[in-house]
Amino acid sequence: MTLAEITAPWLALHSALGIAAPIRDQAHYERLVDFSQQLAERLPDDASDPLWALVSLIAGRIGEYEHRIHPWPQIAPHELLAQLMIEHGLSQKDLPEIGPQSLVSAVLSGKRKLNLRQVKALAKRFSVPMETFTEGH
Repeated sequence: MTLAEITAPWLALHSALGIAAPIRDQAHYERLVDFSQQLAERLPDDASDPLWALVSLIAGRIGEYEHRIHPWPQIAPHELLAQLMIEHGLSQKDLPEIGPQSLVSAVLSGKRKLNLRQVKALAKRFSVPMETFTEGH
């Protein structure tokens, strides 16, 4: 494969979505959020699918923009989940996306980390990027 054959799809993707540069404005942000959510919904939970790398790249761009516009406090994902639960008036039994109440409790205490399926489901439920529920967001 030649360099031109490899770079052409990347240039087309950037032309369509503008992912090679930081998000410019709210419209660009919304386009990338919509695209990444549609893509993530169609991908298998298997993180080895190479398209998850694209979702991750876009999530990084989304996270950078959100941090510039609406900075989140730098807290652990389980603490942020607890805050979102309070804001939405939810209890541990209200999170079937994670699993049974005992598993929700382990996640909220920081004893268990969220897996990819749980991250996808929580991001969709709370309308936040998946990166929100990963370490180092």
